[in-house]
Amino acid sequence: MSKNVLVISSSPRKGGNSDQMAEAFVRGAQEAGHTVEKISLSGLNIGFCKGCLSCQKTQRCVIRDDADWIAQKMGGAEVLAFATPIYYYGMSGQMKTLLDRANPLYSSDYRFRDVYLLAAAAEEDEHTVDGAVTGLEGWISCFEKSRLAGTVFAGGVTAAGEIQGHIALDQAFEMGKNI
Repeated sequence: MSKNVLVISSSPRKGGNSDQMAEAFVRGAQEAGHTVEKISLSGLNIGFCKGCLSCQKTQRCVIRDDADWIAQKMGGAEVLAFATPIYYYGMSGQMKTLLDRANPLYSSDYRFRDVYLLAAAAEEDEHTVDGAVTGLEGWISCFEKSRLAGTVFAGGVTAAGEIQGHIALDQAFEMGKNI
């Protein structure tokens, strides 16, 4: 059964390593027959949450920037995948800011159930991704109908393009194909 999939790449570098993981996930999901949209946060205007909680009544943010329409798309997707570089053992600031700005979804009838994480880092240790996983799981725990359905981590990649030939690209493709 075809699903509506939204892939959000939070890399500030277009074509960066986590962005290439997002592309592999997209290809896998498309090959499996899913409807897939990818949004790159690079170059978009996403401000910080003001904590006003107006969105809990309106299901829309009072800040009219790119995070507003992205959150609306997130709420309508059945599957979400987030791609992030790992900075200081956590998700990128761009991803964290978007998750904060997705607060209007909390009181909405969101559709997503499965959430995936694709992450790349210079550090190779398998625990390098743990902070990003914990952060995303914290966000997911606020959406009781959803779950972290899978994670792919590419360690040992720094410069853009270094991920070429890394097994994580194949893993991201297969994860997308098997959603």
